[in-house]
Amino acid sequence: MTDPTGKGVKTLGLKIGSELHAQFTLVAQLDGISLNDAALRAVELYVTTKRQEPDFAQRATAALEEIQREAEARAGAIQSLFGTDPAEVAEAKPQTTRGRKTAAAE
Repeated sequence: MTDPTGKGVKTLGLKIGSELHAQFTLVAQLDGISLNDAALRAVELYVTTKRQEPDFAQRATAALEEIQREAEARAGAIQSLFGTDPAEVAEAKPQTTRGRKTAAAE
């Protein structure tokens, strides 16, 4: 199945009980679709349903803010480690060092 967003696809493994698997397989067969397509439809329905919950946007915003705080903390740690702006660290070329020869290698 191709991904319409062009961002690739991910594989998802599920462990489900035998009875639910049998029902899921039967429903997919009756609809004339593969288990993969049925699972994809179920995931899409779940996401759509969750988006409609009254507090979902608030929870998503809180999660985004937490991600931003963590990113800022990590950037600060890098900055303090190198004493410079993280962008400057990314642009800096790594220094190459030569190993010392040992008596056995000479």
